[in-house]
Amino acid sequence: MNDAYKTYVPVVGRLLLALMFILSGFGKLGNIEGTAAFIASGGLPMPTVLAAAVGALELFGGLALVVGYQVRLAGLALGLFTVAASVVFHAFWSAPADQQYVAQLLFMKNISVAGGMLLISALGAGPLSIDARLAAGAATRFKPALAQSA
Repeated sequence: MNDAYKTYVPVVGRLLLALMFILSGFGKLGNIEGTAAFIASGGLPMPTVLAAAVGALELFGGLALVVGYQVRLAGLALGLFTVAASVVFHAFWSAPADQQYVAQLLFMKNISVAGGMLLISALGAGPLSIDARLAAGAATRFKPALAQSA
């Protein structure tokens, strides 16, 4: 695989995965009352607080993925959130028969996205990212100190 592929494809992948979260975060933060009502319908406590927290997680976690900043943490947080939201809000196993197919489709889509988030968490942002720049800067800053101590 050539270096250009390894350089640019992670950026596209991060952008595509992040888009869903950014749009959803904006939507939730722009309609806290509606989001809180939906959260309450799932039987969760403190729906208004959860609506704001989830909206912020999705928006800022998605933006972190786009720019490649703290993607391991953002990927893990978004992945775990997506699994939890899927179990609570897309429980196809308890949906009425006429709704099971769509609920299962949504559940499986979310589980697949969570898998992508966990891969990002494990593999990092790639070379075109703030994380890579910070790591390169840290390696440069600490290299002379390590050489002197040897």
